[in-house]
Amino acid sequence: MGDATVTTLEGREEAVPHPVADRSDRGLLRRLRTPRRPRLWFEILLIAVSYWTYSLIRNAVPEQRAEALRNADWIWRVEHDLGIAVEESVNHAVNSVTWLIVGMNYYYATLHFVVTLGVLVWLFRYHPGRYAATRMVLFATTGVALVGYYLYPLAPPRLMNGGDFVDTVMVHQTWGSMASGDLKNMSNQYAAMPSMHIGWSLWCGLTIFALASVPWVRVLGLLYPTVTLVVIVATANHFWLDAVGGILCLAFGFTVARLWYGALPYRLPQLVPPVSRPRPRSASPR
Repeated sequence: MGDATVTTLEGREEAVPHPVADRSDRGLLRRLRTPRRPRLWFEILLIAVSYWTYSLIRNAVPEQRAEALRNADWIWRVEHDLGIAVEESVNHAVNSVTWLIVGMNYYYATLHFVVTLGVLVWLFRYHPGRYAATRMVLFATTGVALVGYYLYPLAPPRLMNGGDFVDTVMVHQTWGSMASGDLKNMSNQYAAMPSMHIGWSLWCGLTIFALASVPWVRVLGLLYPTVTLVVIVATANHFWLDAVGGILCLAFGFTVARLWYGALPYRLPQLVPPVSRPRPRSASPR
C-alpha cells in the first residue's frame, strides 16, 4: 500500500509517511527470519524446556484405553486389506533371536535421544547458519505429533486384544520401552500414532544425508530411519502406519520452516557472520 495523503490549506496533497513503528515491526520480523549464529546457553535451555513440555503434554493426554484398542483393531484390519500386516511375523521372527531382539530393545530406548541430540550438536558446531531452521523442523514435527496423540489414541500392537504379539521388553527383561514393565505408569501407553521414533530418525537421516560430506556417513544417515522402522515393528511398539503418521508430521515441520525462512533449511548458508554491535560514537572535536 502507498503512503496516505492529506490535503493542505493550499489544496495540494502531500504524502504522509507510515509510522516509524510499522517500519520497526517489519525490521524485527526480518531479523527473526534471518539465520544467525545460535547461542549455546539459549539452545540448551530451549531444548531442555521443550522436551520437558513435550513429555508433560504427551503423558497428560487422557489414556482412552477403549478407544485406543478400537483404533488399533481398525489399523490392523486396514493393514490386512492392504496386504502389509506383517508386524506379527516380524515380531516373532526377530524375537526368536535373543541377542538381536535384546539389541533392538536397547536401540529403541537409547538411539532415539542420543542420535537426535548428536545431530543437533553437529549442526550447532558445523552448520550454524542452518541450525535454527533445521531445529524448527524438529520442533514443529514434535508439536503437531502432540495433536495426533490427543485426537487419535492408539494402542501399540503388543497391547492389542486378541493379538499374538510379544512384548519383547517384558519377555527379555530389558528397559527398551517406557511403556513396559515398572515404567509403564510414567508414560502414556496409548500415544502410538504418530511414531516420533520415525519422525525424529528421518529428520536425523535427511539432515545427515543432505549436509554430510563423507559418502559413507551419508549412507548411514539413510540407513538410520530404515533400521528404526524395523526396530519399532519388531519390538511391537508400532504399526507400519504409525510410521506414515511420523513422516506426515515431518513433512509439516519442513513446510513450517520453509514458509518462515523462505527456503528449505539445507539451502540456507552454512555459516553466518557474528552479530556486529554498533560502535559508540566518538566525541566530536571542539
